[in-house]
Amino acid sequence: MSKHNVEPFQFSERDVRVESRETVFQGFFRMDRLRLSHARFDGGRTPVFSRELFIRGDATCVLPYDPVRDEVVLLEQFRPGAMGRARSPWLLELVAGMNEPGETPQQAAQREGDEEAGLHFQTLEPICEYLVSPGGTTEMIHLFCGRVSTEEAGGLFGVEEEHEDIRAHVIGLDKALAMIADGRINNAAALIGLQWLSMNRARLQQEWRSS
Repeated sequence: MSKHNVEPFQFSERDVRVESRETVFQGFFRMDRLRLSHARFDGGRTPVFSRELFIRGDATCVLPYDPVRDEVVLLEQFRPGAMGRARSPWLLELVAGMNEPGETPQQAAQREGDEEAGLHFQTLEPICEYLVSPGGTTEMIHLFCGRVSTEEAGGLFGVEEEHEDIRAHVIGLDKALAMIADGRINNAAALIGLQWLSMNRARLQQEWRSS
């Protein structure tokens, strides 16, 4: 096989050597510093180098969708990481939260749906699992589309002791997709979820309306 036609994924975690690992910060989140080396594509090995790693558990995100009304529920809340940009740091996002110990992504989805939007998901359709930013954090997102009725959805929600202040908006799917096009929706989970829904809309309308 030509060197230009090598199949991907020739390496595994066995090809990484972690020389040391220490926790350099422990607060609401944790930061570790690793000294490591790994195999190179040219057959050699990297020298030992240092990387900081943001330790964050898996999270679950759900795009609530009503196939009858063709509406989604999106949550507006403040995000400090969005400060200093041209747009508002209040973002339109999906139902989302960290998975608690021993909790499945499906259980986390139902818990967060209730806490953040007063919703119960009749069906949870898996979309994908993705690493948020693997160059610096361990977080994996479990992404779903959840079947709901938006007839009485919307309002103010959030767990006060967690300093959550959330407004749930009911938005037509076409309008939500237009918000992607003009940049008003600019976070990964919402972008992925809404674009997936735009491709699967007809199928879900047929399947969920008949079940």
